[in-house]
Amino acid sequence: MSSFKLAAREYSQQDTVVKIPGPRESVFIGAGYLTVIAGPCAVENQPDYLEIAQILKSIGVHVLRAGLFKPRTSPYSFKGLGGEGLKIVEEARRVTGLPVLTEVMDVRDIEDLYPSIDIFQVGSRNMQNFSLLEELGKTDKPVLLKRGLAATIEEWLLAAEYLLDRGNRKIILCERGIRTFEPYARNIVDIGAVPLIKHLSHLPIMVDPSHATGRAEMVGPVAKAAVAAGADGILVEVHQHPEAALSDGRQSLTPDQFRNLFAKIKDLAKLEEKIML
Repeated sequence: MSSFKLAAREYSQQDTVVKIPGPRESVFIGAGYLTVIAGPCAVENQPDYLEIAQILKSIGVHVLRAGLFKPRTSPYSFKGLGGEGLKIVEEARRVTGLPVLTEVMDVRDIEDLYPSIDIFQVGSRNMQNFSLLEELGKTDKPVLLKRGLAATIEEWLLAAEYLLDRGNRKIILCERGIRTFEPYARNIVDIGAVPLIKHLSHLPIMVDPSHATGRAEMVGPVAKAAVAAGADGILVEVHQHPEAALSDGRQSLTPDQFRNLFAKIKDLAKLEEKIML
């Protein structure tokens, strides 16, 4: 068998479908479904986040992105509201009825976040934070595992193995671009990773075209390519005023731009015979 035994296709010929129990309705991520997660890079304040959450709900988004802890290259960049933003997320979750995804960076934050969020995200910088993976593997919450900046497919699947080995079977992979010599985009999107993961593993895979490209004008084309390649969903950053965003405004779509993309994604989902609930 493969080195990633529990994540391997040999372990399960049937594709894993992860159920996300939301405040009102459940969302599914995996074979047969096309799931869209969207929101600003970071929760900045209560009025703006509640506004964008309700806009995204009206468009048809399935899960809200809610960044509270932001790993930043510069220590002087906005690093999120942290635990102070949790009440904002709880209110948005209650008002919209949508499940919420947020990134967890420290094992000490798992217990506090657990009651208020529906999907734990492990960011690319923490893909091989094995202590964090092991603790999240002991929970029963879905975990979205992003590919590391320079991680091979095998390293990525072995990181998922840490979660699976501790008992958590609700694992979702996310391609978010890898670093190469090309400077014009933030990263290079490995679209080929989507069918390759489908061949090697039973785990669902999503694509984050926002972090993968770092450029708003590239988000739509890459999102459509991801769906055409067989991805089970996409993560997109949306902000009312990208030019004023405290984090990653350059790659964020406006609500109108996202509404247009969402309509095109729905058409693609029909062609790929995927369900968008």
